[in-house]
Amino acid sequence: MFNSSGYNPDVLTCLANLSSDEVFTPPKVANEILDKLPEEIWRDKNATFLDLACKSGVFLREIAKRLDKGLEKAIPDRKKRLNHIFKNQVFGIGITELTSLLSRRSVYCSKTANGKYSVCESFDNPQGNIRFNRTAHSWKNERCFFCGASQAEYDRGKELETHAYEFIHTEKPEEIFNMKFDVIVGNPPYQLGSDGGTRDMPIYNKFVDQAKKLNPRFLSMIIPSRWMASGLGLSEFRRTMLEDRRIRKLVDYPIASEIFPGVEVKGGVCYFLWERDTEGHCAVTTVRGDDVTGPLNRNLGEFDVFVRDSRALDILRKVQRKQEPSVMEILSVDKEFGWTSNFKGFHDERKQGDVPIYYISKTKRSMGWIKRSAIEKSPELIDKWKVMIPQAYGAGEGIPHQILGQPFVAPNPSACTQTYLFVYVASKKAAESVESYVRTRFLRFLISLRKITQHATRSTYTWVPQQAWDRTWTDEALYKKYGLSKDDITFIESRVRPMEGNDE
Repeated sequence: MFNSSGYNPDVLTCLANLSSDEVFTPPKVANEILDKLPEEIWRDKNATFLDLACKSGVFLREIAKRLDKGLEKAIPDRKKRLNHIFKNQVFGIGITELTSLLSRRSVYCSKTANGKYSVCESFDNPQGNIRFNRTAHSWKNERCFFCGASQAEYDRGKELETHAYEFIHTEKPEEIFNMKFDVIVGNPPYQLGSDGGTRDMPIYNKFVDQAKKLNPRFLSMIIPSRWMASGLGLSEFRRTMLEDRRIRKLVDYPIASEIFPGVEVKGGVCYFLWERDTEGHCAVTTVRGDDVTGPLNRNLGEFDVFVRDSRALDILRKVQRKQEPSVMEILSVDKEFGWTSNFKGFHDERKQGDVPIYYISKTKRSMGWIKRSAIEKSPELIDKWKVMIPQAYGAGEGIPHQILGQPFVAPNPSACTQTYLFVYVASKKAAESVESYVRTRFLRFLISLRKITQHATRSTYTWVPQQAWDRTWTDEALYKKYGLSKDDITFIESRVRPMEGNDE
C-alpha cells in the first residue's frame, strides 16, 4: 500500500466473504462512505479514527491513505508522518483472530504490527492498534446478556469462534482503548442464529447503539436496511434512528448485491453519517443500479417506519388526507386461529361438521379439514367470509414486483394456518370486492412502502384504507378517488406489476 515500487493490485477487491452476515467491504464502498466526512478531517493530525468491526482492514487502510496525503504539510517527512498516523490516529477491533491478522496485513503491511516488514516503526507489540481479544458471552437465562445469542448454539469450546464481539460485550466500550474518537466507522456483523439456527437475531443495531455511547464527532456505518420497517426486536432501534436528527446523510441500496457483489441481504443495505454537533433533516439518496434518487432532505421521523423512496411520499400523503379507517380493522392477526405454518392436526377427507382449513406446504397451496370444536382460538371468525393472502412472497428486490401472493376468497365457514393473513367480511359479495382490491397495484404499492423483506406482516397493511365493499375495485377508480397525477400513476406502475394468473 505505502510502497512505491510499481503496480500493486488491490487484493481487497477480490476477497471471498466470510458469510452473508460478515461481509467484506469493497474498497470502492469504503471510499464512498469516507467521502461523506468533511474534507478538513484529513488535514487534522490530532483526529482519531476507529473501525469497530475490522474484517479486511479496508476502512483503516483508506483512512491512512487519506491522512498520508492530507498531513503532508503538517508532517513533511513521510516516515515520521506514517508512524504518527499508525501510532496515534487509526485504531481497529478485529471481529475474529483471522480478520485481525488480515487487517494488520492490509494496514501495516505485516500481520504483526512490530514485524520486520511493518511500515510502522513505533509499535513494541504485535497487535499495534488493531486488537483482538477473545471474548466470552455472558449467559443469563440461556441467553447472552449483551447480544441475545442462544447459549445452546454459542456456548462453545476454545477451538471455535465465540462470535462474542468485544465491542458490544461490555457496558463500558470507552475502556477498550481508554480514549475518545473523532470518527467511528464500520461494517459490523449483521446477525446471529439465536435459536439453534431456526431464527436470526439482528446484532448490527447493538454496534450502532454502542458506538453512539462513545459520542464521536462522526459515526458512519453500513448496515442492513431492514431496520427501516421490520426486523426481529428492532422496534426500539428503529424509533431511535428515525427520531435522531443527527443522522444527516443516508444512502440506501434496496438491492444489496449492487454494493456487495454476489451477496444477498434481504431488504438491501444502507450507510449513514451521524454528526454529533449538528441536527436537521437528513439528505437521503436511493440507489437502484443507474437509477439514483436524491440526495433529498427528509424528516426521517415523519412516520413510524421509513418510506425508502422519496417519490412515494406525495402519493402516501394524498391517500392519508382522506383519513379513512385502515383495513387492519378487519384484518386477522398473526396465527389468528393459533396454528403455526407447520401445523398438521387436520385430515384430508371431510367429515360431518368439519371446517375447511387452508395452508401452504412446500410452497404448494392446499386445503384440509378440521373439527370445528378443535378451533379454540378466534372461533367467532370461523363463520366469516374471508380473503386469504399469503404472508410470504419474495423480498421485492426486483422491479416491477408483485409484492403479494395471489389472494383468494375462502367461504363461510373456514380457517387457516399462520401461512395466511385474511380480511374478514360478512358476505360473499363483500369478499369478492376485497379480493379485487387486493389485486390492485394501488393497494400493493401501499403495502410495499412498509414491506422490506418477503413477509407481509399485519403491520404492512397500516396505510391501506378500507373501501366500500359493494363493487369491483380497479386501479383506475382508485387513482381517480385519491387524485393521483400522471406522474404518480407512472411511478406506481413502474414499481408494481399487474397481478395475473395464479400462484402455485
